[in-house]
Amino acid sequence: MAFWDSLWPRREAQFESGNASTNSIVLSRRHATVSLTKQGALTGNLRVNLSWRMRTSDIEGRSRQSGRLLRPMKLFRPDVVQAHTQGVVNVDLDLGCMYELKDGTKGVVQPLGNLIGDLNGPPYIRLSGDDRFGAPSGETVYVNLDQREQIKRLLFFVYIYDQTPAFDRTHAKVTLYPGNGPRIEIELDERAPQARSCAVFTVENVKDELIVRREVKFVYGFQSELDRLYGWGMQWGRGYKSRT
Repeated sequence: MAFWDSLWPRREAQFESGNASTNSIVLSRRHATVSLTKQGALTGNLRVNLSWRMRTSDIEGRSRQSGRLLRPMKLFRPDVVQAHTQGVVNVDLDLGCMYELKDGTKGVVQPLGNLIGDLNGPPYIRLSGDDRFGAPSGETVYVNLDQREQIKRLLFFVYIYDQTPAFDRTHAKVTLYPGNGPRIEIELDERAPQARSCAVFTVENVKDELIVRREVKFVYGFQSELDRLYGWGMQWGRGYKSRT
């Protein structure tokens, strides 16, 4: 148990079980899976959203630390600014999804290469937009759960596009919004200063039951390393984004 958990004894229990007042389920290491089937979320579109903010860092000097020593509770409240704020770190987080369909088809939906997918035809997954600045709306991928019987497994991941690794400078969160039932939240709250990619969660079709499993595994490479880690077996090349 972390030091701050001892300050608020009920904090850990609330984190594990989710927040009933906001109708959400929070997946953690100890509470890592949830069944979409048992939640009744089997129709319509599953909306998966990535949002992030930038934390200020010690590049601003140690002057702030003296103020925090006078107000020790601020140690637990890192300063946060929007990702496009100048003078911090320019980070472009992207959301992607590797998929494997029941017929053996494999592929990826992601901003690189403009692989936006298709919601009404295979792979029944579509990327909506590419947020390059950490806007409140973030990035969103839709999954057509009306075609769930066609899906074998999905791997949702986040990566830093062509910039300095800075997962430790960001506060990122991936939220699943099923068509029915509570939303599901996964925080990318572990420190991995040199990582460039993170496997966030998987969705597996196990005997017609859709199981969401929190992963939050950081790697120092890109999609090809995530592919090897989860056994997708695809070929990868260098991808680029279109100019804005």
